[in-house]
Amino acid sequence: LNERAENGDTGSQEVLDALANEQQKRVNAATEALKEVLSKGEPMRMEGAIVKLAKEGRIDEPFLLLLEANADQAMAAGATGPAELMKKLRKRAMAEKDKQSATKEIKLLRQLLREDDSNTREQLLTDAFTPKEALIVPGTAANAERAIEGDAPEEEKPMPDVPPPDFINCCKAVLLNFGNLNIDDEQGDLSVKIKQIASEAEVVATRIYGKGMSTREQQDRAWKEQTTSIFDLETLEIEAERRGETAPWANPDAGDELFPGFGADGKMQIGGS
Repeated sequence: LNERAENGDTGSQEVLDALANEQQKRVNAATEALKEVLSKGEPMRMEGAIVKLAKEGRIDEPFLLLLEANADQAMAAGATGPAELMKKLRKRAMAEKDKQSATKEIKLLRQLLREDDSNTREQLLTDAFTPKEALIVPGTAANAERAIEGDAPEEEKPMPDVPPPDFINCCKAVLLNFGNLNIDDEQGDLSVKIKQIASEAEVVATRIYGKGMSTREQQDRAWKEQTTSIFDLETLEIEAERRGETAPWANPDAGDELFPGFGADGKMQIGGS
């Protein structure tokens, strides 16, 4: 666009002017937002103002860049205290911005991308993947609703905040759409960091849930679980005898009553024989 504008293309110049105006508007808005935060005086109240901005949707990239620029400027001037405060406010702003994200998987991935320490990333993944007991307990409004609808309260199965398969799929989607973006000179492409995070996530998930089953193993397990064991049949036969009854497969006079169309020998009957 710059080259076209320099060559006299008025359309390109208009686009550049519009972009510059929009950028200036965002910088001005970010400056006003930062003034609001700093006017609170105390760090805790400043963080409260950050939370308010996030809920209003006013934390954007210009605001984060402004906090970073102020931190760098303070550090260069030797003002360690103000520099650390700006870094703390920026970290809180990013965390609050993440809370407004659409899914928990994206929130987690953003947190991990910002974290350089592998041990901290491991702890974040462990906290997200570990199943947690549901907060619904007997006597709560949720169970009261179930009772009104005729459903008996049931024990909730512990679930993780972020299921590992959902997180891995999220990583794949981001890689597919944004993998060629550059983070910085040291870390390189975004794909390098995401692949590293995905590998760490698989290690944590395996430690919590064990090794995942292959497709063949899943099929074998499904067949096994849907098949009645001979020991189960023996148990049913003993229970029937206690009631003074005879299990169908143990009754010599049952004829073809066990399964219509089959004789007592278990062979299919054809033509009424």
